[in-house]
Amino acid sequence: MPYATEENITELAAERWATAEPPRLAELMGALVRHLHAFAREVHLTEDEWAAAMHWLTRTGQISDDKREEFILASDVLGLSMLVVQMNNRFGPDATPATVLGPFYIDGSPTAPFGWDMSDGAEGVPLFVHGTVRDTGGTPVGGAVLDVWQADSDGVYEAQLGEVDEARLRAKYASRPDGTYCLRSVVPKGYTIPMDGPVGELIEHTRISHFRPAHIHFLIDEPGYEKLVTHIFEAQTRYLDSDVVFGTKEELIVPFHHHESGAAPDGTRFDTPFATAEFDFVLQPKE
Repeated sequence: MPYATEENITELAAERWATAEPPRLAELMGALVRHLHAFAREVHLTEDEWAAAMHWLTRTGQISDDKREEFILASDVLGLSMLVVQMNNRFGPDATPATVLGPFYIDGSPTAPFGWDMSDGAEGVPLFVHGTVRDTGGTPVGGAVLDVWQADSDGVYEAQLGEVDEARLRAKYASRPDGTYCLRSVVPKGYTIPMDGPVGELIEHTRISHFRPAHIHFLIDEPGYEKLVTHIFEAQTRYLDSDVVFGTKEELIVPFHHHESGAAPDGTRFDTPFATAEFDFVLQPKE
């Protein structure tokens, strides 16, 4: 094998990684080598810049733990996460579109009955989200599990906190036989992504907004249908057109209706203000 030169090192490295197993790993690594080398050549990467990048990657790994996924955050703000979502979730025009999972999902949320309050006393205006789960043909999907989570009024998720005795602003709701569902929480607020780490430091060198619009996360993984990871966004919120992770989609923007008092969708009577939002989830059947 020839010794490496500036002219042949890309092909030498790609040939070595072509030995990887399984074949898909060889394909991925070969392409990665070629694109990384092409990037270095295009920008004429200096040794100081290379060292700074290695240090940034090291610190990104060091700040990450089971409560914080800084690499996912980096992928989100670079638009990579949303690109991968869109390439791998090409649903029909009638199906609810997918968006980013985000770095703060916690598996194993408690099962909740129709209309149950997942806020557990968290500060904020009570919010009822209700609607129907159905397929693209209009058939209701009964028993579909909606895994729901959101940030609190300070923009903090349970996954960012220390030890928490009970689930906080997250729960799993099942649609009824007619496909209807109802959950209770609090009106979400827009928030900034964590700016105290390597990703935030990088964004500080730009004019990029570091805010996300107010939203609630949903995950529906029902047998016979494509898995759906999505949000709903409050129509009246800020940052819809500048979402730092590129997650906003027009079809997911929902009016939140505010009421001074009255009956909530689950029948609860309120003498104080509350809000409601109606949204139908349309699942894409698997081929």
